Amino acid sequence: MKIKHVFGGIAIAALVASTAACGGTSSGSGSGSGSSDKSVTMYSADGLADWYKPEFTAFTQKTGIKVNYVEAGSSEVVSRIEKERSNPQADVVVTLPPFIQQADKDGMLASLGVDTSAIDPKDKATDGKWTAVINNYSCFIYNSSAGTPPKTWQDLLAAKYKGKLQYSTPGQAGDGTAVLVLLEHEMGKPGAINYLKQLQANNVGPSSSTGKLQPKVSSGSLLVANGDMQMNLSSIQTDKSNFTVFFPANGTAQPETLALPYDIGLTASAPHADAGKKLIEFLLSADAQQQASSLAFGIPVRTDVHATDGNAAKLQSAVQGVSIYHPDWDAVLANLDADVAAYNNATGS
Repeated sequence: MKIKHVFGGIAIAALVASTAACGGTSSGSGSGSGSSDKSVTMYSADGLADWYKPEFTAFTQKTGIKVNYVEAGSSEVVSRIEKERSNPQADVVVTLPPFIQQADKDGMLASLGVDTSAIDPKDKATDGKWTAVINNYSCFIYNSSAGTPPKTWQDLLAAKYKGKLQYSTPGQAGDGTAVLVLLEHEMGKPGAINYLKQLQANNVGPSSSTGKLQPKVSSGSLLVANGDMQMNLSSIQTDKSNFTVFFPANGTAQPETLALPYDIGLTASAPHADAGKKLIEFLLSADAQQQASSLAFGIPVRTDVHATDGNAAKLQSAVQGVSIYHPDWDAVLANLDADVAAYNNATGS
């Protein structure tokens, strides 16, 4: 396993290389959080490193607990925890829906054991086993040198995008799954599958990593790809990426996006459960939440935290005039296998 980031002044040892599902970081068996009671291991979907790094440093300074951070794709982090059931390594997991719901359903999460009263009920589990930690929205990106972004889903079917369009794979990547869920909401399930079958003529092919599509659009090897707003806006600012965020509309309807939060949970049989609870509590604190937008374009999940920095203003501007859809992720999960099977059958993926 390759480590993309190690924070808190501690390295993760004895990791074996393998391929990641999403996010550019490998995954395999490892030593996890080690034997020290002064360490905690987090497995996280990619996208929040700019927020994590200073927060982990502050957490270590406050508690003396060092953070081992392993980054992979939203489905891969849950898959890894599943594989490690007999020898748990991770204490904390951060992933996207519906993968956090899957982890909960399959008994991979313990009760958080932290105060979540400042978080809206719609953003946390009724059984107390996970909560949103950063709010976010799905989106698409378009190469800035290619002119004005397309306005509608139907525009993306144009021949000019043949071999210049790619989106991450539903069922493997959280952002790719969001594309399927949003299209089903806007077009109905048969309409969404039919649309994606048509779009396959332009699609470069499957991609388990949404993050890996960013540099391709920035360089112009792709013109358009899916993404998520937090990660994309952060890349534009931090890496000077050459793309624009946009939201396709369904014909003449209002442009729409899908609420796609980063969710956090404490793993069942966590080797360092107490340290894991302390890390979760720290990331949900008002101070940490207040810095989410300024550091990484994250949207605070606490109802008593209202960011007013420049990045928060850019976030608000980006979704101006865009309708926001909040799916029932439990219902999404219940139908996900059948929906992904229909998608794979239609597209030949």
